Amino acid sequence: MLNGKTALVTGSTSGIGLATARMFAKNGANLMLNGFGDGGEIEKLRAGFEKEFKIKAHYSGADMSKPDEIAGMIRDAEKEFGAVDILINNAGIQHVAKIEDFPPEKWDAIIAINLSSSFHTIRTALPAMKKKKWGRIINIASAHGLVASGEKAAYVAAKHGLIGLTKVVAIEAANDGVTCNAICPGWVLTPLVQKQIDARAKAAGQKEREAEIALLSEKQPMHKFTTPEHIGNLAVFLASDAAESITGSAYSIDGGWVAQ
Repeated sequence: MLNGKTALVTGSTSGIGLATARMFAKNGANLMLNGFGDGGEIEKLRAGFEKEFKIKAHYSGADMSKPDEIAGMIRDAEKEFGAVDILINNAGIQHVAKIEDFPPEKWDAIIAINLSSSFHTIRTALPAMKKKKWGRIINIASAHGLVASGEKAAYVAAKHGLIGLTKVVAIEAANDGVTCNAICPGWVLTPLVQKQIDARAKAAGQKEREAEIALLSEKQPMHKFTTPEHIGNLAVFLASDAAESITGSAYSIDGGWVAQ
């Protein structure tokens, strides 16, 4: 479906980004991977994509808090593949604390990686997309881009900002063959969330599934986690021809979290 296209996925060496990259490779897209991790493991990952899916895959270790490295990554991808057809802004970090206790350096880091990095990738990649009259920009936001929770000031602010950025890009590129949308996941079962479930189960003397339901119920009516693969499949749809008139939208994939 996406044969001949190139997808750049930030934060794609683990978690949601890795699953999303896999879905794009499965659908024929070449990949520019990005993220932190052990160099040897990342090379195995890159080579594995090429072998399994018969696509081309490259890797950039660009630090998503540094605009010059971000611009260099986009230029490298354009040099390697000819273009960045699909840009998935996924890189993100988190810190939890009350506003009066929130370290300013943590605020700055979260805004830089969760919001500003997307501005820098988009501003660098968009001119070539407009020139080709084809491009897909998909920003991985969050339910916290639509509603708030306590003790997550920087994350909520960044994700709300990311949805605003999505809308502006969609408006500006509306007649250039470029769409820009956001995906807003709710609870996703990651290793960090699994630790929360295990700790809750132990403290309350609950079975794991009971602890899971208790955690999910704090925010969403559906007692089921969104998976990274669900998010990747939605991203693939938004990059497809079937979604060519969908732009400026924020897609909730959250078990009903923001429907309440």
